[in-house]
Amino acid sequence: MQPQQYQQQRRKFAAVFLAFIFILAAVDNAEAGKKEKPEKKVKKSDCGEWQWSVCVPTSGDCGLGTREGTRTGAECKQTMKTQRCKIPCNWKKQFGAECKYQFQAWGECDLNTALKTRTGSLKRALHNAECQKTVTISKPCGKLTKPKPQGKHRAGLG
Repeated sequence: MQPQQYQQQRRKFAAVFLAFIFILAAVDNAEAGKKEKPEKKVKKSDCGEWQWSVCVPTSGDCGLGTREGTRTGAECKQTMKTQRCKIPCNWKKQFGAECKYQFQAWGECDLNTALKTRTGSLKRALHNAECQKTVTISKPCGKLTKPKPQGKHRAGLG
């Protein structure tokens, strides 16, 4: 290796080495600059858990509404608050507007009662609502098809 090339390689190595040292120093300073945040003191509160009323729609029986929350505690700063809520309009309200059920297919028509039924199992309860695990609903069977008389023509067509 020629002395000139050797000198250039030494300079390059020195430059890379100094750059590496500079980067390490910068990272170390950045780490040192970050002050460790003291852990937040956990406040022991005598406030109870929030208890929420059912969602009351602003108008009608579904859509946007509000619910009231209350909690107890001698030194609680806030013991009451109102929260916005929403009741989906396609939920079966007869089981509680905050209970969502997954329903099976409709059963066969009971000819004695002219009703068909189906069962739903609880899928979701909003805001810790108390919901039945399973529910059953019925509805009228609708028009029962009567056999059409054969061989007769409708009046006026023949």
